[in-house]
Amino acid sequence: MTMNLGRRTALGLMVAGLPASLRAQPLARNARLIVGFPPGGSSDVVARLYAEHLRGTYAPQVIVEGRVGAAGRIAVEFVKNADADGTTVLQTPASMLTLQPHVFPREVRYDALTDLIPVSTVCSYPFAFAVPKDHPAQDLAGWVAWAKAQRRELPWASPAAGSAPHFMGIMLAKREGLEMTHVPFRGAAPAVQDLIAGRLTCFIGVLGDVSPHQGEGLRLLAVSSPARNPRFPAVPTFDELGYPELNKDEWFGALLPAGTPAPVVEALHRAIRVAAARPEMIAALDRLEYAPTTSATPAEFAERIRRERTAWGAVVRDSGFRPEN
Repeated sequence: MTMNLGRRTALGLMVAGLPASLRAQPLARNARLIVGFPPGGSSDVVARLYAEHLRGTYAPQVIVEGRVGAAGRIAVEFVKNADADGTTVLQTPASMLTLQPHVFPREVRYDALTDLIPVSTVCSYPFAFAVPKDHPAQDLAGWVAWAKAQRRELPWASPAAGSAPHFMGIMLAKREGLEMTHVPFRGAAPAVQDLIAGRLTCFIGVLGDVSPHQGEGLRLLAVSSPARNPRFPAVPTFDELGYPELNKDEWFGALLPAGTPAPVVEALHRAIRVAAARPEMIAALDRLEYAPTTSATPAEFAERIRRERTAWGAVVRDSGFRPEN
């Protein structure tokens, strides 16, 4: 949910009522914000935005540090094993905590709710369904009708095998009885290039990765957000089109190692919510097609992880997915 001033005020009053020794206080030492993906990517960009605004409110300095590898898992494991003093913070996409435990059960060696302390989401963003600009279908219903008429397997793409967009495509194909061949890519950029070139019938991925090409090389047919995107008001949501199960957004969240003292957890939570409410942060995230959403409490964030992890488990089981797919 977006920063809510009423809840923020209530939280402030609650904290003010604690003994002075238990109130949230900024750290006296510098902190590291750990990300699991290379510099320049969306995870790194968002982390750097927050690091700038957490400086002075959470720690004297907040440095972004990449721990890249194993599709983001190395960063999670690094923070899991870090000192529980608040100086090592994880920023990770939702899928690392909610989806990958089901997709790669042998490789995932962490539990977000026991090895880490969820603090808050920091932003959220929707996915989109896109086709080449010259595709005959003008809407999603038209694309489904076209796909059924082809009588052949259709190549479609997502940014990666085992990603949320991959399973969204599986869900759509299963519901409509479509024969679709998934073409996994390592990232969105090459997939979007192949889509524009007409080598793919559709692409499901992060809205911000395809929106710059809307009306130029591709056409957006649906978005996974709860409401229509103000920048593309003519593009309906999956829910509007009768696919509520595809209304899934992704988020980045901040977590600390298990055992971190409650006042430190509260200090980070408070600093994130203050940062997310700043106009310059809102504007910077908006340019990425992201929204600065935060959790009302760490407990609420933990419950969201639990709920979404359970939901994705059912999706993965029903899909019959195996890592080699």
